[in-house]
Amino acid sequence: MTHARSALAPCPRSEGLFRIRSEEGANERSHCSQREKSIVTSAAVARIKIASWNINSVRARTALVERLIAEQQPDVLCLQETKVLDGIFPADLFRRHGYLHMHLNGQRMHHGVAILSRVPVGDPGKHDWQDNGEARHVGVRLECGIRLENVYVPAGGDIPDRTVNAKFGQKLDFIERMTRWSEGLREPTIVVGDFNVAPLECDVWSHKALLTVVSHTPIEVEALTRLQQAHDWIDIGRTFIPAPQRCFTWWSYRSPDWTRNDRGRRLDHMWASPELAGHLRTHEVLEPCRNWDRPSDHVPLVVEIEA
Repeated sequence: MTHARSALAPCPRSEGLFRIRSEEGANERSHCSQREKSIVTSAAVARIKIASWNINSVRARTALVERLIAEQQPDVLCLQETKVLDGIFPADLFRRHGYLHMHLNGQRMHHGVAILSRVPVGDPGKHDWQDNGEARHVGVRLECGIRLENVYVPAGGDIPDRTVNAKFGQKLDFIERMTRWSEGLREPTIVVGDFNVAPLECDVWSHKALLTVVSHTPIEVEALTRLQQAHDWIDIGRTFIPAPQRCFTWWSYRSPDWTRNDRGRRLDHMWASPELAGHLRTHEVLEPCRNWDRPSDHVPLVVEIEA
């Protein structure tokens, strides 16, 4: 299988596009009265490459991470499901490859996210959208003024009913908290990661077979749709690979030959604020990575943005 790749025609850069809203006092915040303040950007137009990958244990797959870096040379790498405490994260590996800026939110055995960058980043932050201390988010601000948010949405268990499956309820609540956060965004933002929801019929190998399977149920799709509408998020994947074209990012380990039956789902996503639409240049779904030795069950996504 080949990479799923496309590109949009270049667009003129809008002056003063990347802006944040600054607030003056609690009264202004409460009345949503805000003034815009331009972020200083470099005179040259910069192109930045961002990769996102649910690595399913970064220490178990260091060789795969190094191969991805060698082949793709991303400026920023966002990892999910790192499964490692911050103190024993393999930081030296990333330093050797020039990723000197690391923002980690790790956890033993499960969960964990990380942003590794070759370019300076600032203003790191973490949201507890799970509301129980699980390490599922980390965010930074790029020098051009774009916020970059790396998220790992809970899988949600096996039964799509919150009355009998607490994990499913936690997943829906997680997405709802992200929705409330999205409504208040005042700066251009890219959110990437494992959303654990395949929203479109063409995002799964069989819409009919998976309607009652967690990740593609109507209630999850409705929740993700509300999240997308809360900020008019651009689905970068489907901008470059329009529906109903096939686009999968995950294949179960249970399949002895994932390429033969191709029972995939598009669980991994990259979304952008609407003002970034004219600055998206390329997007790839790196399917060949699923055939690497001891692979993750997810494959990386890569986007290039001209800032």
